[in-house]
Amino acid sequence: MTIRNVHDCGQRHRPRVACLKKVEALVLEMQDPTSGVKSQTQRLVITTIPHALTGEDVVAWIAKRFNVDAAEGCAIGTMMVAFGYIYPLRDHKRLILKSDASLYRFQTPYFWPAQQWPVEDTDYAIYLAKRNIRKNGVLELHEQEQYNNLHKWLNHKWDFIVMQAKEQYRAGKERKKPDRVVFDCQERAYWVVHRPPPGSVSAMDLGLLRLIDPNQEESETSDYFRRIIIFTEQCIMRPRVKSSVSLGAIVKYITTYKLHDAFLSPVLPSNPWLTDDPAYWDLNSLTIDNPTRMRVERWTFSFGELLSDPRGRDGFRLFLKKEFSSENLAFWEACEAVKWGTASTIHEKAQQIYKTFLARGAPRWINIDGKTMEVTVRGLKHPHRYVLDAAQTHIYMLMKKDKYGRYLKSPVYMDYQRRATDPEAHNFTETQLAQNAKNRRPSLSPIILRQQEEEQQAKLEASGPVDLTQVMSKLDKRNMLKEGQK
Repeated sequence: MTIRNVHDCGQRHRPRVACLKKVEALVLEMQDPTSGVKSQTQRLVITTIPHALTGEDVVAWIAKRFNVDAAEGCAIGTMMVAFGYIYPLRDHKRLILKSDASLYRFQTPYFWPAQQWPVEDTDYAIYLAKRNIRKNGVLELHEQEQYNNLHKWLNHKWDFIVMQAKEQYRAGKERKKPDRVVFDCQERAYWVVHRPPPGSVSAMDLGLLRLIDPNQEESETSDYFRRIIIFTEQCIMRPRVKSSVSLGAIVKYITTYKLHDAFLSPVLPSNPWLTDDPAYWDLNSLTIDNPTRMRVERWTFSFGELLSDPRGRDGFRLFLKKEFSSENLAFWEACEAVKWGTASTIHEKAQQIYKTFLARGAPRWINIDGKTMEVTVRGLKHPHRYVLDAAQTHIYMLMKKDKYGRYLKSPVYMDYQRRATDPEAHNFTETQLAQNAKNRRPSLSPIILRQQEEEQQAKLEASGPVDLTQVMSKLDKRNMLKEGQK
């Protein structure tokens, strides 16, 4: 049996190393004794910490060095803290740079990410065991869970881990108190960066495994030149768009979606990921009667935006019913259910679609050309996920060219615009945001909650009609019992 000891959550070859080298050069420049950030001895509670920095000094130095404003300087500093080049002496859970008198220190080069030391489970277990000894068995919630999991996973060498933790704890007690506090903060910052607590974003999360090093210089062999020639020939035959046309399209897209991009404009009424205020999810839920004005405005950007929003499809379906062509949208939705549904139900759904929309005398027959119908019916003999793509694209273009423009001018859409809500911004102070971050606990994603609501609604619909007489009799019995208890 193979035992995995290394917690590899990223790429084997890391193209981010080039970015980290630039950050390291900036850190070295910040540590210059003449032109760098001024550091001095600071008092932390009752302990004197040497070479400590304040957040406002770091932000001011970055803003002056790159000729940017304080907000952008704070963002650059926060990136350096997230990568672990600067660590806070307080509030280790939040890897951000505060533009105030908060104390920070430069991380020792031994712990820099570009060193590419493997983040092993054994080292993390020794660190947790040492903290467990120091805290007399009182760890934080996520650390206690990790400690228990590692105890089960590394049970075969747990005696060695405990022995190493005791030796490191004994050696740490022999240091001077300022050195001991600094080393503890360095080690804790390293593990907060590489093993972040639940609910926080890790800057070291590099995505899927990458087997090819993009920074490696390839030797110039005959195979290398052959691939260069093939690539160049394909580039010559490929049709190209003028740069003015493509840049114009990019500018048009950014101008259109500027107010709807959370990176370019503030989220109304507030960003739920920062403020823990669920008002944004409530106003943009699937079952809300009056959607927001920005949501209704998005439906005018493109026909795809309208169909991607379930609330927008409801209004478009109502319009199509008045136009006596609701079967087109129903067919498109049925094709989507086949494409994104489970593999075991593809055959059953395809046969149901054929009987409902395509067969002769079907109750909701759709109007498509003969060639597309022939290709679709032939493919339904051996159905797969994309067997209805040709017919679905044909119906999609029909609705886009004819019905979509008329829908935007119809009274149905005008009524949505009239009843749309326009939420006001919720302003939270820094103290409230800090308190929300401390009280934050991992919770279910809104997507999972939405799926649970849909499953519950499907169960209620499948349960059949409700007998109102039985429901009223149960309510009468409850009321009688309550009155008797009173």
